[in-house]
Amino acid sequence: MEERELLFGLHEQQGIGWKSIDKIRTKGMLTDDVFKYEAQDWRLAGLSEKMSQQLAGTFTADWIAKRRLLMEESRIQMVTVLDKDYPVRLKELPQPPWVLYYRGRLELASAPSIAMVGTRMPTAYGRKVGEMLAAELSGQGFAVVSGLARGIDRACHEAALAGIGGTVAIVATGLDKVYPPENRELEREIARKGLVISEYPIGTASHPGLFPQRNRIIAGLALGTVVVEADSQSGSLITADIALDASRDIFAVPGPITSPKSRGTLELIKQGAKLVTCTGDITEEYAGFIAEMGPETVSRQGVKSGLQEGFTEKNLTSNESHLYHILHQGPFTLDELLERTGWDFGLLHSVLLSLIIKKAATQLPGAIYKVI
Repeated sequence: MEERELLFGLHEQQGIGWKSIDKIRTKGMLTDDVFKYEAQDWRLAGLSEKMSQQLAGTFTADWIAKRRLLMEESRIQMVTVLDKDYPVRLKELPQPPWVLYYRGRLELASAPSIAMVGTRMPTAYGRKVGEMLAAELSGQGFAVVSGLARGIDRACHEAALAGIGGTVAIVATGLDKVYPPENRELEREIARKGLVISEYPIGTASHPGLFPQRNRIIAGLALGTVVVEADSQSGSLITADIALDASRDIFAVPGPITSPKSRGTLELIKQGAKLVTCTGDITEEYAGFIAEMGPETVSRQGVKSGLQEGFTEKNLTSNESHLYHILHQGPFTLDELLERTGWDFGLLHSVLLSLIIKKAATQLPGAIYKVI
């Protein structure tokens, strides 16, 4: 049996952690003789008596085959750290996941990507900024990586879905379970159009201790991490710390000094995170990647994801077309557009976001909008 299959089998064993697998591999024990090992053989790798007895009694070729079949029945695929298509950036982490389980387009895990994280209970401002940045980043070919949580994560995933870059969701459960439950349909849509990843086997339920582990994958997979809105105790700051330890870029969106939801991001800016007021503040750090993607790459990715290659006004809804013609007389600020359209903020924001995603309009610094 191939070493990758043996590695998968070990990873599927309940109670076997990253360090235990590392000890076993360091001892060179993943060979054709592995199924002959008795408890004392496993003890040579420094495993506990209980774990050694477990492996001696359950780690068989048939058991591995059953776990593989369970994955196939659930339409889940896997990639191991031994495989050539394993995301290279994750290998730079101190403890890269031995196995990744996924649904969707694995190539997105190796594409230029930006992580976007934030509070589960955002303000209207935080949600709006997250959606805007995610839509524009994905529209420029960057995959948007986040954790499929409530709030900022969800907003960024939804905004990035239609873009060329797509979105990648890193979850802290097995792929047969979705947390929070209300994101089940979004998870399915991301699996169809983007990529959903977990390092946890089928059947793993949500547990608080799994989220920090999940956060290291979010930070490690991306070139940089944008913290959109976070209080001083937010888990998003853990992701930022991991990104910093992995020599990744940290970006933070400023917010009102009176808002508790901005305390974490303002503190990050004090500590040296790059302040973000527009997408260009992020993308200017990755000019080389944008040049590598180029028009031809963007075009191919657009076709691959089912998007149109060029903008045509025929594809606009009546509201989009109305706003598009107003913007032709611009550029305009958000307040000016509210006055000219007579719409409420929610409708205007939704239509603006749609025009940006469809590459009909763009946002300039200072919340000024114009046609492309």
